[in-house]
Amino acid sequence: MRYRSVCMPRAEQLSLFGLKVDDASVAPLAETREPTAHTSLVAAVGAFHDEMIRRGLSQHTIKAFALDLKLFARFLGAERQIGFVSSRDIHNYMHWLKHEREIKSSLKSLERRLTTLKVFFKWLSDSQAIGADPAAPVLHEHSTDPLPKILNRDQVTGLLSVAKQAMTGEKPDARPYLLASLLLHTGMKKSEVAGLLLEHIDVSDPRAPTLWVRYGNPRYARKERRLTLPKDFAETLLTFRAQYRPTQRLLECSARNLEYVLTNLGKQAGLSEGVSFEGLRMTAAVRDYKSGMTTETMRKKYGLSEITWNSETLPRIKHLAEAPL
Repeated sequence: MRYRSVCMPRAEQLSLFGLKVDDASVAPLAETREPTAHTSLVAAVGAFHDEMIRRGLSQHTIKAFALDLKLFARFLGAERQIGFVSSRDIHNYMHWLKHEREIKSSLKSLERRLTTLKVFFKWLSDSQAIGADPAAPVLHEHSTDPLPKILNRDQVTGLLSVAKQAMTGEKPDARPYLLASLLLHTGMKKSEVAGLLLEHIDVSDPRAPTLWVRYGNPRYARKERRLTLPKDFAETLLTFRAQYRPTQRLLECSARNLEYVLTNLGKQAGLSEGVSFEGLRMTAAVRDYKSGMTTETMRKKYGLSEITWNSETLPRIKHLAEAPL
């Protein structure tokens, strides 16, 4: 069965999203009227744009949501009332994207487009504009990328123990412990660790050290965040600075060199394949999830957009955190 998208009349226009609406639909948007079950899909999309701005989402995220909702409105019909959008409509749309559309979507694109609809309709449901959320029952088809290898509790303890021993060994080296403890506590990305400046680390209160993750590009300003550090970080940093004498960046070597440090540390701890940035980042995420940290706090901690978090990262964390069968 083929599903036809519903083309929108040329007279309709909503410049914010590249969608088209008539003049009658523009007026309510100017008044920021709250959607009801009888609000058209295109008008609800306009109201959702205002909501995204209020949430402080990045321009990149807003643009991605806008393009996804534009495509959905074109498929279903811009004037469809939101209270009459069903789960079957969304299933049909996903089927069309996967099998019928001329421009094929990758599995990750499909996940993102469905996440957009889930966020959009959840907002409408939470605000009581509609009754049941039609996107809630529609399940993701997650990508088949292999899950990263994470460490269990004993492996984490063993890794940190070996790293700490290196600080007082025959050739004292504080870098492995500083790097491993930093990753396991903050879950920072490799690029963020490699670019971390000394001036962004605050150990003025040695009992509660923190750091700022900063980006030089304004485009990534929404990813900037303040993170807590391990309680012994101030002491570790003091030892590390005495050994390496960094002047600007905390770790003044290439990211590739830091990968070697982690690989060697893992092997010394009895992990045959060593450890990686991604593995320790996901280990940290699973530990946070199991500890009861809210998923929204986790999303902010790991510096991810709602789309990436809900469609890719959170499902992987939940999978990794599942109890054994």
